[in-house]
Amino acid sequence: MLAAYDFPTARLLEGAGADVILVGDSLGMVFQGRSTTIPVTVDEIVYHTKAVRRGAPSTHITSDLPFLSYQQSDAQALANAARLLQEGGADSVKLEGGILVKARIRALVTAGIPVVGHVGLGPQSVGTTGGFRVQGRDLASAKRVIEDAKAVAEAGAFAVVIELVPAELASIVSEQIAIPTIGIGAGAGCDGQVLVAADVIGLDDRYAFKFVRRYAEVGKAMSTAFASFAEDVRSGSYPADNESHRLKPEVAAALRESFPRSGVGSV
Repeated sequence: MLAAYDFPTARLLEGAGADVILVGDSLGMVFQGRSTTIPVTVDEIVYHTKAVRRGAPSTHITSDLPFLSYQQSDAQALANAARLLQEGGADSVKLEGGILVKARIRALVTAGIPVVGHVGLGPQSVGTTGGFRVQGRDLASAKRVIEDAKAVAEAGAFAVVIELVPAELASIVSEQIAIPTIGIGAGAGCDGQVLVAADVIGLDDRYAFKFVRRYAEVGKAMSTAFASFAEDVRSGSYPADNESHRLKPEVAAALRESFPRSGVGSV
């Protein structure tokens, strides 16, 4: 699983054989430049899901239910999840929480909406968990992560993301529940892994998470390309003759005769 938010990236992911594309509320940080995921709206998730679906028509797409789009009631969760599927084209939705959202997950699944759970660190709850920190380090909090994952599975979710917990804990969770676990910063004991596509290719270097492996430095290549373009424009070497369209000589001559140089223009 890789998180993406636009048509060209989704197209490349489908071509590369990604099993699942996540349209995550991480778009608030990665795509919009915000410091948290909290400001992301359902409208924004729908918009980006549409773009991803056009780029990856044959890949399973999971879209996030963003902050306060499902916590108030089953009716609220159902309405917003339906939008992600009907308007956005998602195949399933993801929501954060364990025991506290068990009934909400069950309501969605009962209505025929496939759900992916999310336990461990919840980016939507970083204000109450002390920021982006590893969860489940002590016995009590580790047990809570396990119980949350069990609740998600019992409620009918078909998979669960486990974020930023010790590897041993994620392995135990994977042993304790029947549904697939998808890790992010949770070690190799999960059934699958998810990263943000922009992190994998080095498009955004503002964050240095330990669990991110860089497979390319696209950001540096883009920066070099943009600087080269600016330099070529300023020097006059772009566009070259072979990058320009030309009039027939007789048409150009007639135009020059009708419109001689006046010295007014900038070229």
